[in-house]
Amino acid sequence: MKYVLIGLLSVLAFGTVKAQGDPASWKFSAKKISEKVYDVQMVATLKSGWHLYSQTQPKGAIAYPTKVDFTNNPLLIRTGNVKELGKMEKFHDATTNSTAHQYGNTVTFVQRVTLKAPAKTALSGTVEYQTCDDKKCLPPKKVPFNVPLG
Repeated sequence: MKYVLIGLLSVLAFGTVKAQGDPASWKFSAKKISEKVYDVQMVATLKSGWHLYSQTQPKGAIAYPTKVDFTNNPLLIRTGNVKELGKMEKFHDATTNSTAHQYGNTVTFVQRVTLKAPAKTALSGTVEYQTCDDKKCLPPKKVPFNVPLG
């Protein structure tokens, strides 16, 4: 009986979350830097009052960091880590006595890539993130992307 109740509550909670829609919208594009070099931009725009978390969190943070996973592409070389561009906020939660790094409004994640040879290809993968407002957090979500290059 306990498992049935938990399952029913999960379905109801998911239905509520689904009805609200995603407070984050994503746009993916590439900016050509030179003949073979591109900055792939992953831009999250958040509804007012919502935020998502930085990829890096302070020790002891109770936050679900944003994670970008790339599909292996033998035609590309990724240079460095994914950079974050935006106004990072340091939020302290008094109830958990923890601090988290988060972004509101908009944040751009940037990955620099170099084509090994002149060719048409794409950088693809997923962005996994969690959105929260001051009352609740929605379950983590994965968004696939495929950005043409070359």
